Amino acid sequence: MRQDILDELKADEAELIAIRRDIHRHPETRFEEVRTAALVAEKLREWGLAVETGIGKTGVVGTLKGKRPLGHNQAQRAIGLRADMDALFIQEETGLPYASAVPGKMHACGHDGHTAMLLGAAKHLARNPDFAGAVHFIFQPAEEAGTGAPAMIADGLFDRFPVDSVWGMHNTPGMAVGAFATRPGPILAGADFWGVTFHGTGGHGGAAPHLATDATVALGQFLLAVQTIIPRNLKPTESAALSVGYVGGGAYNSPNVMPAKIGVRGTARYFRPEAQAIIRRRLQELAETLAAASGCTAEFQYDALCPPTVNAPEKVASALAAAAAVVGEAQVGEFPMSTGGEDFAFMLREKPGVFMRIGNGVEADGSFHNVHTPKYDFNDAALLHGSAYWVELVRRELGEEAESA
Repeated sequence: MRQDILDELKADEAELIAIRRDIHRHPETRFEEVRTAALVAEKLREWGLAVETGIGKTGVVGTLKGKRPLGHNQAQRAIGLRADMDALFIQEETGLPYASAVPGKMHACGHDGHTAMLLGAAKHLARNPDFAGAVHFIFQPAEEAGTGAPAMIADGLFDRFPVDSVWGMHNTPGMAVGAFATRPGPILAGADFWGVTFHGTGGHGGAAPHLATDATVALGQFLLAVQTIIPRNLKPTESAALSVGYVGGGAYNSPNVMPAKIGVRGTARYFRPEAQAIIRRRLQELAETLAAASGCTAEFQYDALCPPTVNAPEKVASALAAAAAVVGEAQVGEFPMSTGGEDFAFMLREKPGVFMRIGNGVEADGSFHNVHTPKYDFNDAALLHGSAYWVELVRRELGEEAESA
């Protein structure tokens, strides 16, 4: 273990906690991360990094060049380290002194911690640029919408800041603080949204229901039929998920009125493009067929958001070695495939790299507050471990370890 990195970072811990809690108290959602981006840019400039802002609307990139000369016949190298900055539309219920000051918004996924950890690494490496090449610190907006990474890429991220590889990290509640895990190949699923609006005539539900075409009947049958898509169209050994997250129609204060329009929205998760195509086709077929059976019509919408997050197998060993150097091999393991989604997948389609999981802690009784819930909070005890991982990864990719590899 390289305890020296953790020891050196200890001097920055109070500042990182303050930064993390300040971001937590002032959450900003998709493409509104103006205050957060300004704070990030200010800190990076303060520490001597070259900074560019407004990438993909509110994204920030800080660049640090190493002082180590390139070896004989060694080409210029660069890597990208990415953290997300956006919050969620959730009302916080933690009761913490630094709880969200913005009604209906909170950092319920730990992006405040991700940002602070990467800033910690940037500050440490700025003091100790003992590597060859360049590190681009990528602070990304709108991960929760699945549109921040493609927005930065479309704005020329990898053309303006060329990298050989790109690396991401996310906290995991229920995994011990100081633990790391990842896996080669697919680690997270592709994540899409879908929706159906059923149209009927509507009518008086008490006096003349027989004169109406009832969109609620089509909807009810569709809700049950959705649950047959995965078990009856994909192999039993294949992982996928299909869930309904919204149903709406009619007027609460007019329960005797049959709605002429009623809608449903949900999410689809998959690991293969072929599975995505099957899910999409069957959703549309069932919606249109069941609508027709009730004398209604169906308006189908499918939004492909994020592809599966796929780690480059040849880079996983480096990520695991960096984590083990920080916390010891006993604290590093393989993360199971998850049907969670992550728009870092877009960056991994452009450049090889690894998405790492870092422990956010668990209570003595085994309980924890998961991400995307009102009582979740990023664990400040994980900040130094995350920063140290980034520092060690740079050392291995661009420093002494890279030269000796």
